[in-house]
Amino acid sequence: MTRTHRRLFPYSLLPLVLVSLLTGAPVGKVRAHEVVSSMAAAADAWLDSLDDGQKAKAVFTFDNDERKDWHFIPKERNGLSIKEMRPDQRALAQALLNSGLSHKGYAKAVTIMSLERILWELENHAEKRDPEKYHVSIFGDPTKDKTWGWRVEGHHLSANFTIIDGRLVAATPSFMGANPGKVMEGPRKDLRVLGEEEDLGRALMTALNETQRKKALIATEAPADVITAAERKVSPLEAVGIPFEELAAAQKEQLWGIIELYVGRIREELAAEDLNTIRDGGFEGILFAWAGSLEVGQPHYYRVQGPSFLIEFDNTQNGANHPHAVWRDFGNDFGEDLLRKHYDASH
Repeated sequence: MTRTHRRLFPYSLLPLVLVSLLTGAPVGKVRAHEVVSSMAAAADAWLDSLDDGQKAKAVFTFDNDERKDWHFIPKERNGLSIKEMRPDQRALAQALLNSGLSHKGYAKAVTIMSLERILWELENHAEKRDPEKYHVSIFGDPTKDKTWGWRVEGHHLSANFTIIDGRLVAATPSFMGANPGKVMEGPRKDLRVLGEEEDLGRALMTALNETQRKKALIATEAPADVITAAERKVSPLEAVGIPFEELAAAQKEQLWGIIELYVGRIREELAAEDLNTIRDGGFEGILFAWAGSLEVGQPHYYRVQGPSFLIEFDNTQNGANHPHAVWRDFGNDFGEDLLRKHYDASH
């Protein structure tokens, strides 16, 4: 087995692989029911802490249009904001967010929230810049319904989770952004919340030889933002860039590392299942594309597209110091594919 192939089964997932071999269950499904249970318990604990007025803001039916009305800009949102919660309720809301994200994903999420304070200071105390303007929403009843969902969302953060039949979880759309991308001054100088996302993409592009780079470069100017924006449903973008199969072994490992980074925002059990889906879709269908400059501090964009998924990274705004990074699932954003299969099986 080559070094690249070993990387495609990362060491962080070995405990799940071993349990899978012993039980016969697919990797990623071994403890998926535990994830659903912990999400439901966290959601229920938070809901129990709310009064009737707060619940009226926080709870929607599962089929409410609000569930898919997501965005990442600073705007007025539905749901219950952190600002409207008592300290104990805020802690329980953070526990809910933590129930769906990995340790690294959760750390990034709360750090993104904290950047609003820096923007507030930089923009003369602008009202729209507020680390407490993040909203929590529950869709359905986590204690009674087997199919329900939840979301934590605000500027530069949208974490969407859909639970189907009490055992399956969809975790996209998944959006993270950062402004400033790199803190330039003050006590948090040099903080880069999405630095790894930027650096891994540039490192892969830099590692390509001249022939490969010409194929990967799809435009000399980067788009103004991620191309899919906040669309509710996305389809594959133009199939351009360099295919996975045309990369050298070390470059393949670098590309897989980018995929792991984005999928790894969510809990390990869920990430393992999504990584398996990507593997099952075939590596030959994965493309890496770059647009814009390779120079640090200049506008740039990259994407990784496979048969079932899309990763986009764009850093063009505010002097290329304002990155957006999104992970989408063509068939299963908001659990659409899982829901369709569930309803077909039920009827």
